[in-house]
Amino acid sequence: MNDIPQLQVALDITSLKEALNIARRAISGGVDIIEAGTPLIKASGVSAVRKLREEFPTYPIVADLKIFDAGKLEADLFLSAGADIVTVLAVAAYETIEEVIETVHQRGKKVMVDMMNVGDVMDVVQPIVRRGADIICLHVGVDTQRRRGVDARVLVEELKAIKERFSVNVAVAGGINEHTAPLFACAGADIIIVGGRITKAKDPEEAARRIKEAIISALKE
Repeated sequence: MNDIPQLQVALDITSLKEALNIARRAISGGVDIIEAGTPLIKASGVSAVRKLREEFPTYPIVADLKIFDAGKLEADLFLSAGADIVTVLAVAAYETIEEVIETVHQRGKKVMVDMMNVGDVMDVVQPIVRRGADIICLHVGVDTQRRRGVDARVLVEELKAIKERFSVNVAVAGGINEHTAPLFACAGADIIIVGGRITKAKDPEEAARRIKEAIISALKE
């Protein structure tokens, strides 16, 4: 069986109280990584990450900042609050990406580079990996999902190509559920990011469990 990818829950909601409750239940269902989503951070600021760190001291916390500028300032702010991973947009200037990577690595933490809205992914991945990115995130944004009727399944071939060519961890995000998560697990994803399928579920624990079980089952076949 291949290595089991980590399951990350994206808390893309605006209520910190609700986010904490969902995170507790998702962890019980097998989630490995907790993400303070961009809407949560915009609603609650640094407190979102600080509170998640306090509540879940042994779990990796992602601050989905989608940094586009002021790389050092923003990264420092959320690393100090307890983030283990911060995100920067691949469409940001290389100087910004470098600042984020340098700042984060000085603290012994990790950088996830979000490839959302990147045209030629393979051309962009190479210089970003060379600069020291820890995780490449292939991502179909929620508005694109809604308006174009597509989800992360369109990223499977890009995922395979990156894993074949580069020594870097790859995360995948964008409307993933228990039916599509196994596709990415079998294609070599290191992290599978799930948002609404868990956060909007009546039972987040059961939703997370179904996804985790589907991933494990697919890798056993």
